[in-house]
Amino acid sequence: MKVYKKTITVHTSKKIDFLHITEQVRKAVRESGVEEGIVLVNAMRITASVFVNDNESGLLQDFRAWLEKLAPMDKNIYKHNLTGEDNAYAHLWRTIMGRETVIAISDFDLDLGPWESVFYGEFDGKRDKRIMIKVIGG
Repeated sequence: MKVYKKTITVHTSKKIDFLHITEQVRKAVRESGVEEGIVLVNAMRITASVFVNDNESGLLQDFRAWLEKLAPMDKNIYKHNLTGEDNAYAHLWRTIMGRETVIAISDFDLDLGPWESVFYGEFDGKRDKRIMIKVIGG
């Protein structure tokens, strides 16, 4: 069994952004030499998420609108913000969207459905953030 780890760094110009990272994950899988296995993709931040969904701009806008309804960005309604932070909503969004994703690997490639793509959801950005990719298999 092989285990391969790669960390990539992303930087968003916006506080909230969704980055399409499928090709970076696919590249790490190929570098690993794993033919059959799984890949874990982890946001490595408590205010960010990694998830799999459709790569359609309207859907990404819908995610943001839906998240804002569930946990508004209003900094005056959260106890966490009493510490001097202004990102309580981002912690909640991350909990809703998930910390990480696991994807099957078949024939040295991601085993994704026809419309599936891998995304990094940034909810408190404008600085460097790490994404960990760990490939396990044979």
